[in-house]
Amino acid sequence: MPDKYFVHESSYVDEPVTIGEGTRIWHFSHIMGGAVIGKNCSIGQNVNISSGAVLGNNVKVQNNVSIYDEVILENDVFCGPSMVFTNVINPRSHVSRKHEYKKTVARKGVSIGANATVVCGVEIGEYAFIGAGAVVTKDVPAFALVYGNPAVQRGWMCRCGVKLNISNDKGKCLSCATCYILEKNKLKMI
Repeated sequence: MPDKYFVHESSYVDEPVTIGEGTRIWHFSHIMGGAVIGKNCSIGQNVNISSGAVLGNNVKVQNNVSIYDEVILENDVFCGPSMVFTNVINPRSHVSRKHEYKKTVARKGVSIGANATVVCGVEIGEYAFIGAGAVVTKDVPAFALVYGNPAVQRGWMCRCGVKLNISNDKGKCLSCATCYILEKNKLKMI
């Protein structure tokens, strides 16, 4: 139902697809048949979404991002400009490895910075924050702040996007006042 979402005239949307109400697909993007995109998403310029990709509601994908098969982005995920997902761990041009795609999941509220690379097969926990240019090669805990190559955890982030100061296994966001507790290296809202 193209009248419930917007597709710029320079973009291609193959059928069949599922696109939620209020979603906007901007210049020179390609949505392949079989892709699932939720409500109120923003798909930037020059974005490719493959047939086996799934995007939840309110996902923001900035310019020049490709979301390949087996990539799942839950609600409220942000993908910064030119960040990269992969779906094969050992690609070769002359060897077909479509049967070896690895699932990559970004849980609710994840933010991935510009030019970051997310290697296939990882899970990024809810509200984690991936810094610009990071190379994510392993799972990221919920609320973790990671950056570098390879990405290393450097702290904790509030769900509102502010870095937390955790002391004595407790912390309170200075912006939104959400409280957290750290138990067995897992941060939880209280």
